[in-house]
Order: sequence, then C-alpha cells, then structure tokens
Amino acid sequence: MRKNLSSQITLTRIPEKYYKPENEFEHSVLTRFEKIPTHIYASMDEGSMDIAKDIAKEILNKQKAKKKFVLVLPGGRSPHTLFQHLIHIHKKEKLSFKNVVIFLLYEFYPLTNVANSNLHQLQEAFLNHVDIPEKNIFYPDGFMNKNDIYDFCEKYEQKMKDSGGIDYMLLGIGTAGTIGLNSAGASMNSHTHLVLMDNTSRKESAQLFSSIENVPAGVITMGLGTIMEAKKVVLISWGESKAAIIKQTIEGPATDALPATCLQHHSNARVVIDLSSAYDLTRISHPWLVTNCEWDNKLIRRAIIWLCQLTDKPILKLTNKDYSEHGLGELLAIFGSAYNVNIKIFNDIQHTITGWPGGKPNADDSNRPERAKPYPKKIIVFSPHPDDDVISMGGTFRRLCDQNHIVHVAYQTSGNIAVGDEEVIRYCEYLQDVCDKYSPKDNKIKSKAEEIINYLRYEKKEDGKPERPDVLFMKGTIRREEARHASRYSGLKDENIHFLDLP
Repeated sequence: MRKNLSSQITLTRIPEKYYKPENEFEHSVLTRFEKIPTHIYASMDEGSMDIAKDIAKEILNKQKAKKKFVLVLPGGRSPHTLFQHLIHIHKKEKLSFKNVVIFLLYEFYPLTNVANSNLHQLQEAFLNHVDIPEKNIFYPDGFMNKNDIYDFCEKYEQKMKDSGGIDYMLLGIGTAGTIGLNSAGASMNSHTHLVLMDNTSRKESAQLFSSIENVPAGVITMGLGTIMEAKKVVLISWGESKAAIIKQTIEGPATDALPATCLQHHSNARVVIDLSSAYDLTRISHPWLVTNCEWDNKLIRRAIIWLCQLTDKPILKLTNKDYSEHGLGELLAIFGSAYNVNIKIFNDIQHTITGWPGGKPNADDSNRPERAKPYPKKIIVFSPHPDDDVISMGGTFRRLCDQNHIVHVAYQTSGNIAVGDEEVIRYCEYLQDVCDKYSPKDNKIKSKAEEIINYLRYEKKEDGKPERPDVLFMKGTIRREEARHASRYSGLKDENIHFLDLP
C-alpha cells in the first residue's frame, strides 16, 4: 500500500504503450472501442512521414507493374506536412511521380479569384514541386457555368473509372464530421456533385478567403459513394480542435449525421492522427477502461473526476464499489481504500485554488500551487490577440498586478480581423469631427478618413483579395487601444505592454 499521499501533482507525457502497443494482442485490447483502424503518432510530422512512405511504396509498386497510380488529394492545411515529405522523397530519393494520376477531392464553387481555388493551393503546396504530368491532373472547375456542372460530374466519375479506379484517397475531416465537405445527411450513394457548404465548413474555410462572407456558398465534391469505392482511404487529423469529432468518428455509431463515420464500413480505411487529435479516444483519455495503467498523479486525478461525473457523486462520497464497478479497482490496490484516494484527490484539487497566483510571500508554500520565492516575480503573459488576456484570465491578471509582481503582456498579433468595417467608419468619422473642431486646416487626416469611409461604404468588393493596408492599420489601431486601456485598468504600466504584430 502506498503511504505517501503527497498532494504534489506532476505532469507527465502520455505513455507510449497507449498508442504504440508492443504486440498484436495489446493492440487489440487497447483498440476494442475503435471501429476504424487507427494509428496514433506523437506528432504531425511523424504521422505525415508514415503516410508519405506508404504513398511512395504504392507508387513504386505501380511503376514495377507499369500501371498508373490514382491518388485523390483533399484541400485544407492538414496534408501540407505530408506534401513536404513527398517532395523531399521526390528530390532526395529520386522518386518519380510520372505514373501518378491526381484527382482533386473538391473545389469551391462559384469562384471569383483563382488564388482562392483548391487547385491553386495544391499547386503551390505540392503539384508544382514534383514531376506529375499536367495531363494527369484532373479537377473540378470552380468557374464553370452552373448549367455545365451535372455533365462535368458525370464525366469526372467516368474519368476515374477509365483510369482504373481510385487507388489511394487522402481525406481531412471537419469539426462537424464532414469529409470532402459532405455535410450531415449526405447520401451513402452520392457521387461527384454540387452541394451547399454548411456554416461550420464555411467558417473553417474562411482563412483562405479572408472572411466568411467571401467563402463561396457551394463546393463541387466527390460524394460518399465515390469515397467508399476507393481501394484505400486514409483520413488524417492533427491538433486538439479535432479531438472530439475524431472520437465520435472512430468510436461512435455510424450515422448520417456524421458523414465521416461511413468509413466504419470501408474495408480498407485507416485513420492517422497525432496525440492531440487522439486525446478523447478511450485508450488515451480513459486508459483504465482498456488496459492496466501507469498511474501518476495527473492520471489519478483525471480518473477520479471522471468517476464523480459518471456516478454523480462528490469526491468524498465515492465508495470502494464505485471504483470496482467502473474499472478503477487498481487504485484500491494501490491506495488501500476509496477513502485514501478520495482524500488525496480532494487535497490535490483544493491546493490548486489560491488568491495568490504568483505565490504568497513569506508564507509556507508546501501546499500551495505556486512557490513563495522569489518575490516579486517577473511574469510575461502571451496573448494571441488583444483582449484575449483579460477575457481568459482577467482576474489572475489583476491579482498579479495588485500583488506587485512585475507583469508584462505581449500581444502576438494585431487582431485586426476581428474589427468590423462599421467600427472603422465610426472611428474615421470621429477623426473628422476632432479635426473640424481643433485642426480645421489639417486636410491630410480628414482626407484619409474620408477616403477610407468612401471605400468601405461604396467601393469595397467581397472578392477574397487582401484588405487595404490603411484599413488594416485602422483596425489594428482600434484593437491596440482597446488592449492598452484594458491592461492599464488591470494595473499594467504602459512600458510593460508590448505589441509584436506577428502575421
């Protein structure tokens, strides 16, 4: 029985045994809740390299058989690291792509600017850097006449069949479970077609088009039927933002509400993800349900909080029976009783609560989350956008300043994309009024303000082009002053407020 019930909590990495089992038996035990074969890697780079090697191997096998290799590529940023590895293999290992036939998974429709097209993005990231013949690249035309779309889709499907069918299909996944931008309710029998994008997909595509207003309403995409006909499908996902939908896709029921779950019925599909995307999978988030655990303080706390939520009981009310019936009997063996575990976790959580986030000077800090010395501490707060700091941790921010710590805040980006055009117009009108009152002869500022107002009201076109520099300056300045005022209110000195203006 463990005697040391110290409340010190240490953070550790996820043990490799949870995502790199040593043998097939361990793998089958760990993955018993998973309905699609899933490969988890420590990083996006490691996972991308694995797929790149797999694709290279398939290309070589086809070359030896003197056949074409038909590859479907998605849009988005998820495959970019994979593309870099393929380019490296092409240049360093002299792998030729001349036998590769490319089909684009989808294209936005209608397009007004070629720079926003999925084809252009793929050319920039991959196609222009390898020796795929131009005649081997097929894609939907985002500029075609709407009346021609049906015939195009029929011919696109026929071209895939004439090429021998899809050998390898790469897919990304949206946070709403979309694949190929096929949204909830998509038919399992659908083939290449024009569909309206759901709002979530449009938001996820907004970065490419500067704002959601510029994102086309539709997309010409391969349907779920086409995806299911591919000989091999690999779905990739990186980052914690996809963790919830990855769990639903892999462990949840197959449902029309989540198109990605159709891959549960594919005979040769696999999912390749990094640890961040895998975080909600049972073997990562609740490993005690599938295997013996390497218990540390962090994992114990997570397990007990989960048990409290599951049983709807407070920590100190949990019983031996609760632990035994929900896969946590190991903790009883380690600590001797539910009471011992409960007290430990209760104290752990209690000791994270403090009114002294920088540590209380001249106090016993053995059970406090932050050490007492040194005092005062030098603290830097990195804020992705102006106001993120006060919105997410304003109380802590204020406490640190009130308790005389040396606090700096660094705003990493200008945050100008969060400022609407109407707000810029309002500030420009304010500038005009100030000039009229105190500097009526200062025509330069008044003229610039009037120029911006006229542009935003009457001349601006939603064509996906980058915003004018003077408008971006105004938007950035508005956010900067808002952030500066909030920081001053929290107690920061002006010289401790830093604007990095990163891209």
